[in-house]
Amino acid sequence: MRVSVRSFWRRLALALSLAAGFAVSAAFGGEINDVDGPAIKGYDPVAYFTAGKPVAGSAQFTTLYKGATFRFASAANRDAFVAAPEKYAPQYGGFCAYGAAGGYKAVIDPAAWTITDGKLYLNYSTRVQRSWNQDQAGYISKADRQWPSVAKQDKVNR
Repeated sequence: MRVSVRSFWRRLALALSLAAGFAVSAAFGGEINDVDGPAIKGYDPVAYFTAGKPVAGSAQFTTLYKGATFRFASAANRDAFVAAPEKYAPQYGGFCAYGAAGGYKAVIDPAAWTITDGKLYLNYSTRVQRSWNQDQAGYISKADRQWPSVAKQDKVNR
């Protein structure tokens, strides 16, 4: 079979664009929110519990959890997370909890957070967090039901 040079380059371009598309989907299709870098935008999940506020993590203190890199402000926080990740990991993979309740993945603002019943919930923005706070129990119930299908979604709303 004889393939023209033009046909070869068109097929190669198509194959590369398909491969790039699959790579982008895989980057967004994960269970943990590591869109554009480390999980939860590089913030220390343990610090929400211990410091009572969002604290940026350091590249010096990291661990992998469910395929995503989490950063921590200290070795002690990293070690606490490694010992009990289910205690400290944000709900819904660190995606917006309000969005999960609505049936979709959305990025978060690390400053928009709550701890309810010992679990960390992150939201898209402080404005969305105000809505979240009006019926946390209802939104948590909806998000818990929705999360198994939402976790499989490739698209992440920004």
